[in-house]
Amino acid sequence: MMIMMNTLCFINHFLFHTLLLVVNGDSQQLLLFKSSLENPNLLQNWLPGNNVCNFTGVSCAADTRVSAIDLTGIYLNCEFSSISSTLLKVSTLESFVAKNCNVTGTIVMRSSQCSNVLKVLDMSENRISGSVKDMRSLSGCLNLKTLILSGNLIEASDLTKPLAALTLEVIDLSFNIISGQEFMPWMLSDGCGELLEFNVSGNNISGTVPVSLKSCSLLQVVDLSRNSFSGELPMDTFSNLSRLKTLNLGFNNFTGELPESLSEMTNLERFDVSSNRISGEIPAGICQGGTTRLQVLYLQNNKLTGFIPETVSNCSQLVSLDLSFNYFTGKIPESFQYLSKLQDLIIWMNLLTGEIPEELMQVQTLENLILDFNYLTGSIPARLSNCTNLNWISLSNNKLVGEIPAALGGLSNLAILKLGNNSFSGRIPGELGDCKSLVWLDLNTNQLSGMIPPELFKQSGFIASWYLTGKQYVYIKNDGSSQCHGSGNILEFGGIRQVDLQRFSSRHPCNVTRVYLGITQPNFNHNGSMIFLDLSYNKLEGGIPKELGSMYYLNILNLGHNNITGPIPEELSGLKNAAIMDLSHNRLNGSIPRSLSGLSLGDVDLSNNNLSGVIPASAPFDTFPADRFSNNPGLCGYPLPRCRMGPNNKSNGRQEASHAEQLVHYLTIFLPIIGGLGFLLLGYMFYKNHKATEKKNQPETKRHGNVCSVLNYDGKIAYEDFVTATEDFDLKYCVGTGGYGSVYEAKLPDGKIFALKKLHRFEAQQPAFNQTFENEIKVLTNLRHKNIVRLYGFCLHNKCNFLVYEYMEKGSLFCALSNSELAVQMDWFKRLNIIKGVAHALAYMHHDCNPPIVHRDISTNNILLNSELEGFVADFGIARLLDPDSSNQTAVAGTLGYIAPELAYNMIVTEKCDVYSFGVVVLETIGGKHPGDLLSSLNYSTSHGAMLENILDKRLPYPTNKSIVKEIMRVYDVALACILTDPKGRPTMRNVSQELSC
Repeated sequence: MMIMMNTLCFINHFLFHTLLLVVNGDSQQLLLFKSSLENPNLLQNWLPGNNVCNFTGVSCAADTRVSAIDLTGIYLNCEFSSISSTLLKVSTLESFVAKNCNVTGTIVMRSSQCSNVLKVLDMSENRISGSVKDMRSLSGCLNLKTLILSGNLIEASDLTKPLAALTLEVIDLSFNIISGQEFMPWMLSDGCGELLEFNVSGNNISGTVPVSLKSCSLLQVVDLSRNSFSGELPMDTFSNLSRLKTLNLGFNNFTGELPESLSEMTNLERFDVSSNRISGEIPAGICQGGTTRLQVLYLQNNKLTGFIPETVSNCSQLVSLDLSFNYFTGKIPESFQYLSKLQDLIIWMNLLTGEIPEELMQVQTLENLILDFNYLTGSIPARLSNCTNLNWISLSNNKLVGEIPAALGGLSNLAILKLGNNSFSGRIPGELGDCKSLVWLDLNTNQLSGMIPPELFKQSGFIASWYLTGKQYVYIKNDGSSQCHGSGNILEFGGIRQVDLQRFSSRHPCNVTRVYLGITQPNFNHNGSMIFLDLSYNKLEGGIPKELGSMYYLNILNLGHNNITGPIPEELSGLKNAAIMDLSHNRLNGSIPRSLSGLSLGDVDLSNNNLSGVIPASAPFDTFPADRFSNNPGLCGYPLPRCRMGPNNKSNGRQEASHAEQLVHYLTIFLPIIGGLGFLLLGYMFYKNHKATEKKNQPETKRHGNVCSVLNYDGKIAYEDFVTATEDFDLKYCVGTGGYGSVYEAKLPDGKIFALKKLHRFEAQQPAFNQTFENEIKVLTNLRHKNIVRLYGFCLHNKCNFLVYEYMEKGSLFCALSNSELAVQMDWFKRLNIIKGVAHALAYMHHDCNPPIVHRDISTNNILLNSELEGFVADFGIARLLDPDSSNQTAVAGTLGYIAPELAYNMIVTEKCDVYSFGVVVLETIGGKHPGDLLSSLNYSTSHGAMLENILDKRLPYPTNKSIVKEIMRVYDVALACILTDPKGRPTMRNVSQELSC
């Protein structure tokens, strides 16, 4: 008995110590990996003696063995070989994820380095390079089922040896730099084995889809989108894949027609051929037979014609149907009433006619009804309010008539209501104010009459978030020309190439500018209000409701071209986030409220009214041209002519007599007081004269130096010298113009050249502003960074004010990219250096200045180049010192196309606004033009292949040097991170600067 007990104790002791050794072995591999990292501060709790199951990112099975490691988002900055030689050797490891960790190198590994039970390997969004052929080395991972390598730098080179048989079920190689026609045949050369999901989207793979794909009989998901595939749709190949659930072929160059065989794919749930060159009609049998599981059908942005077949309603499981940007004619099928699960009905930009079917209102699940830019007639169906889940209604640019149903006010989820450019009549229903989620109301260019209902604005303070989620949209601003009505359009933009906006111009009577693009998502950190209100070009009467001033988040207000009367309410000073205010072409009277000077308006138009009095001599009004105030007979002051007293001031005799009586009365009261004040004034003048005499006895600036204050410059150049050098700022010396001033070249007799920025404002007339301006300039003149244009000082004068800058010989980056000769001189090496220099300058401003400085207008216009084509950040015209304890709320400022999307909603300026603008500048620098036509796809992908082929400036030779290619990829990846819609996801400029310095 004793022997048996001793034996059991020995076995237990042996097993315990064996397990302890194994667990310690796991710990040893993890600690070995940590020791290989450059940054010792990473993975701080990976320490000897700590329980390995408590290590950051580590999960253990019930037996305390490591089963999974997830290091997503940790900046490891290591090579894949460091991972494969340590972490992947943990014998019980089943899943390893290192997404977005800055891992480099190739995926080549020895079979001995792979756990026998490893099933999942996810290395997405890193900088892994090499060829797809390196996947062959994974054949030693006998149980590997899921391989995710998306968002890396993997290419298709040296595909001579066939791909060894793998047991993979999921392969994701999306958004790499795979190109050419050889990849697909090579990938399928040994069959598909057990493959269930195959994703190679976002590369530059060309050619046709190989017929051999039909042998992959187990496939459930195929994503070939965002490549360069061509030829007719290979539906005969795909129809053989009986288990296929998702087929995404969008953003390619497929041609031909939609085949009837689509109905044979009985398990298909999602079919996307958006943005191709598909023509012909939708086959009547598309939803016949067994095709009843289809939930998503995306055919947008093709060349489809004909009627929309009634038989589409046979796809009874449809949740999302997008047929926009085609050439469909005829009516919206009444049979759509049977699509009982439909949430998205998107058919904008077609040639549809007839009325919106009343029967469609039976679809209770409908959330997005987007039918803009057709030729629909009739009125809004009365029962539309029965669709209580609606949050986006877009019916603009049709031929609709009748009144706007008051019952729409019962749609508690309604966030966007666009009814502009129709012929609606009657009054604006005050019940729309009951839409507690309404953030976008566009009723421009109709026949609406009556007063603006004050009830419309009672929803202010109730909006907790924007209920729309997951829809891709683009906001395009109208150019403001006379034939162009309204402020602009917000458009559902999923699955459409931005280059195809040229088709949009054929149906839109004006040029447009893309302002921002993103994903609809919650926007308010606390209770909000409407952000867009356009009631222009109607027949509205009465006054502007004072309740409008409660719309704190309102960004765009357009009430122009109506018959609105009365004064501009003082309460509009509550529109703290207003960026655009258009009240023009009405019959407003009274003066411009001085309280509006507290707003940071980017544009205002008060022209063609009956306003009178003095234009407030302060920002923002002193920054706008005269045409924004013209045709107001009683209005005066800058930028209009000076206000004059005397016979030119029109008034009747009775008023003049009344004024004279009042003058006598007031003089009787105040003349003694004025006399007393006169004695005080004389005393004060004597004191000032005495101080001036003292000052004369002190060392003063000589003739060459201090009529103006040019700080940090030994030459002490006087105001008159600058005026002489530019011949009183003659236009022939003007080298550029911006929103805050014009830039002049000033060459002095001693040969030194300066850039003078003459400001639009008359600051010398505003002493209080002068002090603030002077204090800020003093801070900026103390900036010391090699990539920031040196500001030498400023001159404040009663005639004009200007800043004195270091002169940059090659002008702005924008001009250089627009000039073919200069663009070619800026080779890839120089462009990369410009990008790095700007990154370092912004990192200095954000992280090394106290308080931090946010530029707020980073664009290629504000990056200047010296004679060596080195980049320098310039133009701090709207820069602000960022007080960490303040809200930093302001209206949108900066250059359209570079403005961070969040500024359209919460108006809170942070360093991340500069980060977004920097990302756009990077893409413009490597592409040679603003990336507006590509930002929609770039916001959703990290397609290196598409970037090399479609984005890089074709005026330069294609980069062949591998180190240059990698550098370009690096800055491209950084740019993608910078332009993320969510500012929290963007890196800091310090992160960017460090990444580009590696």
